[in-house]
Amino acid sequence: MAYCNSLYMIFFCRSSSFVMFVCMIFSLLFLHGTSIEFEVGDGKGWEVPPSKDPHLYNEWAQKNRFVVNDTLHFSYKKDSVMVVTDTEYNKCESPRPLFFDKDGDTTFLLDRPGLFYFMSGVSGHCERGQKMIVKVLDVESPPAHGGPSQDANPSNDNNKNKSGASWLMLMGFTSFPSLVLLLMIVGFIMITN
Repeated sequence: MAYCNSLYMIFFCRSSSFVMFVCMIFSLLFLHGTSIEFEVGDGKGWEVPPSKDPHLYNEWAQKNRFVVNDTLHFSYKKDSVMVVTDTEYNKCESPRPLFFDKDGDTTFLLDRPGLFYFMSGVSGHCERGQKMIVKVLDVESPPAHGGPSQDANPSNDNNKNKSGASWLMLMGFTSFPSLVLLLMIVGFIMITN
């Protein structure tokens, strides 16, 4: 498509560029509205962590990047999920949780930016590590730094392992959709020239 010298080829080149542009716009709209469902604990599910790994869920949360409208899926047996305040989280006690479910298959919508405090409602489970802090970012706002949050796990050693993609975040590409948009624009420019 480098040379468009006939009338037919000029029309073909322009129409294919237009189609590419329309596809790019629809892709952006789709990707921008896409949310992710995270399986809490990956394959382990929501259960009391082994005694040697009491920070299992906070470490899992730090490895993931959550944005508004993502969901958390909790799979468990004979247990429950509660969303509580930070004070209740630290005490491992909540007489009136903000959210409670015990059906074994819970999906929770992260509907706002900020911190969410999760814990098991079964007596003794929270004290043994079945609790988690999730930091949710606004869809449009970049994080203050490239590493995971230190709020969730005080034993974090100053984020020694930085993400390989943190340079993208520093440039303003804080999400996969914005990176896809950049690549599509570059591709569109290359095709039309």
